[in-house]
Amino acid sequence: MTTRTPFHLAVITAGVTEPSSTRLLADRLTEATVRALADHDIGEVVVEVVDVRDVAHDVTNNVLTGFASPELQVRLDAIAEADALVVATPVYAASYSGLFKMLVDVLPKDALRDTPVLLGATGGTARHSLAIDHALRPLFAYLGALVAPVAVFAASEDWGSVEAGRLGERIDRAGRAFAALVSGTPREARVDPFEQVTPFAAMLSDLRA
Repeated sequence: MTTRTPFHLAVITAGVTEPSSTRLLADRLTEATVRALADHDIGEVVVEVVDVRDVAHDVTNNVLTGFASPELQVRLDAIAEADALVVATPVYAASYSGLFKMLVDVLPKDALRDTPVLLGATGGTARHSLAIDHALRPLFAYLGALVAPVAVFAASEDWGSVEAGRLGERIDRAGRAFAALVSGTPREARVDPFEQVTPFAAMLSDLRA
């Protein structure tokens, strides 16, 4: 009997506080993706979380010296060898955090080429939501990654309020779309609201009856 190779999902979270809303978003995006992947017969999913905060000094040293510490190398290998990637970063000054970019800078060349990536970002205000399209998407496109069309931005007001329900819906939708992308599942057929239109003549007949 052939043993099925596990599906490796790496998660990069670049929050710097503890607790971190960025880590919470990353965890929820991951949970939604794993839950959706279970419906696609993809087999066992192994999740490896890379919390950049834990290796911040190692990342800095790598930028300065060109050498990764053993602890950092384990995380870089997890990212480079992953079948898919979930990314979450806080937004500072309308872009991704510097710490996040430093981690990306020390990744091996072409490490993310053809790797599916689900993007997430957090910020203090919804006005930063365009940072995903203006900063994150171009970055990962340059790296050759397959960026998922559906991404999630979570502002401070999205947590612990009536908006939290809508955030949950957006996270679930992103997870389902990403699972379909990485599993190669075709999109569900759309329902054409005009497919079953009653002819105008029939409508007039009904009015005359």
